[in-house]
Amino acid sequence: MKPNIKRRSAQSLAVPMNKKRVSPKRSSPRLRKNFTPKRTRTQLYWQNWGSRAGQEDALKFDITKEGYQKKALNNHWMQRSSSELLLSNAPSYEAAARGYVSGYCKAAKLPLPDWVLMPTAKSVGAVVCVMNEERTIVKVLEQLNRLPLDEIIIIVNGSNDHTLEKVKAHSHALIVHYPDPLGHDVGRAIGAKLSHSDILLFLDGDFVVGAEKLLPFIYAIERGHDLALNNISPYLPTFSQWDSVTVMKRFLNVSMKRPDLNANSLTAVPHALSRKAITQMGCAELMVPPKAQVNAILNGLRITAPASINVVSVNRIRKMNKGRNNPVARLIIGDHVEALNFAMKSRGERIVFPDIIRKREFLEGEVACR
Repeated sequence: MKPNIKRRSAQSLAVPMNKKRVSPKRSSPRLRKNFTPKRTRTQLYWQNWGSRAGQEDALKFDITKEGYQKKALNNHWMQRSSSELLLSNAPSYEAAARGYVSGYCKAAKLPLPDWVLMPTAKSVGAVVCVMNEERTIVKVLEQLNRLPLDEIIIIVNGSNDHTLEKVKAHSHALIVHYPDPLGHDVGRAIGAKLSHSDILLFLDGDFVVGAEKLLPFIYAIERGHDLALNNISPYLPTFSQWDSVTVMKRFLNVSMKRPDLNANSLTAVPHALSRKAITQMGCAELMVPPKAQVNAILNGLRITAPASINVVSVNRIRKMNKGRNNPVARLIIGDHVEALNFAMKSRGERIVFPDIIRKREFLEGEVACR
């Protein structure tokens, strides 16, 4: 029996003259599932180089005998990458590190993990402040667990949801629990007080930052900087549309003769501090981030903003930070006023700006004679 197939006439196949032929739209890379960005020839070269290096090291070193395999592999990787000056080129570094993990595990016949190797042999820790973040904290921890961190400190405060239970179930971190809310800044100060690492990352639990995006902050401290801030400049609108908090951040940096920092501040995460910075400033200073930043500038600590992570649009809207002149904005502005007061008490009313032309002592002498 022949199948019932309806043949379309030539007339039905013809394209009407009054209509334009429309080509189908290509889907955006963001909409495609399992989209992998195309690698350049340079990245492919370094990925292959890393794979060969990993295979060679698998014949020399057995990380399965180590207590912390991820850290052990990172130490072997640093000996390889340091000799090739890979650390100064982020795309090449990531490609080579990815190839190294793949090559090592393939040669050692180990399951391929999603580890992200760090550009330092120093100890690195992370402090995460969490309050009612049961929806995001697991993904935040998953990204941190991809890094060979030496310590993770979670400050759970004021949570009345299942945040604490999820942190316990998905991490071997040091968990500090406070029933009452402390505020992010106090939580970071507590985490810094409990830490022992040479490099310390600070994050919040309300949005996820990929492990790869944290590498520039680690590398900035590895290179000798003491504070590595998040460069939010690319995500700011024109100056006329800045809110009062952003204006205050910029004003403080200009007042301290650091206009190059624009509106970048310790108030925003992620950022990283060196052990030298934490020791010299003191952990208590971190409770008022702008004051800690002023302290760092006055003490000659090296500050940079090595990477940009969009925390402007992903910042979670809460009752306390909603609307103009909200409580959080007033708190941050007050912190900047406190920081300026600290600077004036430390260096005088003009802070770092000298009074060159104006000879005030002559007027004081004239008044005294009268």
